[in-house]
Amino acid sequence: MFTKRLLCAVGMLAALLPAWAQPLPMLHTQGGRWLDAAGQPVALRGINFGNYLMQEFWMMGQGSAGIDDQCKLEAVLDRRFGYAERERLYRLFRDNWITERDWDLLPQMKLNLVRLPFIYSVLEDEKQPYQLRADAWHYLDQAIAAAERRGIYVVLDLHGAVGSQGWEHHSGCAGKNQYWSNAEYQQRTIWLWQQIAARYKDRGAVAGYSILNEPWGTTPEHLAKVMDTLYQAIRAVDPNHVIILPGHNLGFDAYGKPAEHGQHNVAIEMHPYPGHFGWGKPGLKVHRDWLQCGSDGNSGVCEWQRKLKERDAAFFVGEFQPWAFMGPELGGQIMRVSYDTYSAQGWAATAWAYKVVSNQGGQGDGTWGLVTNARGAKISSIDFNTASLAEIENLFRQFGSVPYEAIDGAQHWMNASVPPTPFNNKK
Repeated sequence: MFTKRLLCAVGMLAALLPAWAQPLPMLHTQGGRWLDAAGQPVALRGINFGNYLMQEFWMMGQGSAGIDDQCKLEAVLDRRFGYAERERLYRLFRDNWITERDWDLLPQMKLNLVRLPFIYSVLEDEKQPYQLRADAWHYLDQAIAAAERRGIYVVLDLHGAVGSQGWEHHSGCAGKNQYWSNAEYQQRTIWLWQQIAARYKDRGAVAGYSILNEPWGTTPEHLAKVMDTLYQAIRAVDPNHVIILPGHNLGFDAYGKPAEHGQHNVAIEMHPYPGHFGWGKPGLKVHRDWLQCGSDGNSGVCEWQRKLKERDAAFFVGEFQPWAFMGPELGGQIMRVSYDTYSAQGWAATAWAYKVVSNQGGQGDGTWGLVTNARGAKISSIDFNTASLAEIENLFRQFGSVPYEAIDGAQHWMNASVPPTPFNNKK
């Protein structure tokens, strides 16, 4: 009788808690839609916590001295101070890059999803393959709990695999691209994802597993083959979560129709960047063409949606940049219209990126960060080859205490009851 009363009291207490304080229900995909546990479409609008669990030096005003990827910094810190001190410094950095104030800002922007990029060595002991670090789950557990307290979902994104899955700095170690030719690295990645899946298979706040970021160091066909092996390995452990298949920079045609390959509860991920990387210039026209399907009405978002419909697959816009260099007003409007457009298509979306700091500070015409250090709140650029331990510590602490400046237009338009109509202006 006591147990029955206790369970009843617990149930009544849970019912009194606000929705954001309760465990989040598991999401899934069906056809082209992301759905909640009741089978209803859910709008997922989010942001990337870049530079947090895998560094990109341009995002923090560093790299001018040639240390421009995580592997280089780790090597320098090991040489100068030793491995144990390097590990302490990385904890200091991570504990300051994202804090409670950052999580608190997300609901103010009407964001309910975080893509959490991480490098493999956050979990796996780099010195002992197939062994978890003693503190392996600290940052992922912490992030998932912080998100869930605010009603926010998390996509876990392996941004840097062991051996690196591309030539670029944003796979952790520039110029390597050894993942595709090294069977051991692929096996370690399978092992790593199975550890993740075993830990979080029942955790509703995890929206899905983005199993490999921008895997451009191989062909689309080889990518699809290797990702199918990874999919099957994860499914052997976790039947519940959405598995997000990474697109190639040449597209996602090589996946065919996932269901015909036995892949279910999946989404395909791509990173459209209108206005950047050779895709026009930031401004009204490039975003209008993309979001409103071009002058012929058949390109842009419409073309991608047709391809996804052919594959009967859900979509995850894992990275995009809708506000940079367009000023706070237009940038905020394009941000809102981008999220609205993606939600109308049934796509989940996370912009890159939440936080980018610069040496001088201030948003100006819009940095790549939804927040940055305030104007006049300068961030020093240091040479990690020669900087003292105290100087490095002070820099890392500054990332957690520096005053912020958010994009004013973004905060206004993301909360506006009536959405903006920037494309009514034909100029």
